[in-house]
Amino acid sequence: MFETDASQKPGSMIDPFGRHVTYLRVSVTDRCDFRCVYCMSENMTFLPKKEILTLEELERVCSAFIAKGVRRLRLTGGEPLVRRNIMSLVHSLGQKIETGDLDELTVTTNGSQLARFADELYDAGVRRINVSMDTMDADKFKAITRWGDLGKVMAGIDAAQAAGLQVKINAVALKGVNEDELEEMIRWAHGRGMDFTIIETMPLGDIDGDRTDQYLPLSVVRARLMDSFSLEDIPYKTGGPARYVGIKETGGRLGFITPMTHNFCESCNRVRLTCTGTLYMCLGQEDAADLKAPLRRSEGNDLLYAAIDEAISRKPKGHDFVIDRRSNRPAVGRHMSVTGG
Repeated sequence: MFETDASQKPGSMIDPFGRHVTYLRVSVTDRCDFRCVYCMSENMTFLPKKEILTLEELERVCSAFIAKGVRRLRLTGGEPLVRRNIMSLVHSLGQKIETGDLDELTVTTNGSQLARFADELYDAGVRRINVSMDTMDADKFKAITRWGDLGKVMAGIDAAQAAGLQVKINAVALKGVNEDELEEMIRWAHGRGMDFTIIETMPLGDIDGDRTDQYLPLSVVRARLMDSFSLEDIPYKTGGPARYVGIKETGGRLGFITPMTHNFCESCNRVRLTCTGTLYMCLGQEDAADLKAPLRRSEGNDLLYAAIDEAISRKPKGHDFVIDRRSNRPAVGRHMSVTGG
């Protein structure tokens, strides 16, 4: 185990490299109503319902992490808003903000259900959401998501902004697919007061294809954008892995998430919990801890706290993603929808 000094909050989570773990990302379901080509295969086999933590169990685990120092919590999936009764969990966690135990509760969504849930998300205490959207071309959107409807996503974004939610658009850079659209999308997002983040595709899970055909280094993207924009590095942070620049021409913020070309591990303050109660200390490593067993073994949280502490003591320094012709197998076998985006 690692040592903590007396100045730290009792029970705080500090990994072997001195990084404070204050951010938890929770995948509430591995199911999704899209089948994005870089994320999953079209004919997915999802987890049996009996393996999934109940919403009450998810709340209990989240509360344990909050008691141990988590200040930011993000709900992800799959698509989190397709889980039945998910808003009961959102409301319960939102109460932690009211009591001061949690600084922020956010959601990552594909936007398909936002028109339905935007007002309730705001009422529950959510103030920021990320919407994953890789193109503004309806036909291309259908091709990328296989099952998605761009019109529904756009209506969801409208509803979210009308409800008072701050929206950030996340786009995965895909070679030969959307690379020529990114400038236009940035102008559109910034014109509506939304931040925009570009993400490198990551080698997670088998997807019925070769990721070397999709992979577009963000160093290349950034160089191209500099032909049209003045990019200035800024210290803005949201607690996640994005590095932000300001764009003089639009007045907006642009984030880069670069797990491949420049990993963000040195400042990693995050761990990820799956809907089955598995804790991944690193997105790009297979090492994990089972929290379901200690959760269900006792009504108290002592066993759960001990399991969390043991897991944090094994948090690695970083990941080892690589995409090239010699390494065309996924670096990690599980799909992103299992771990949570």
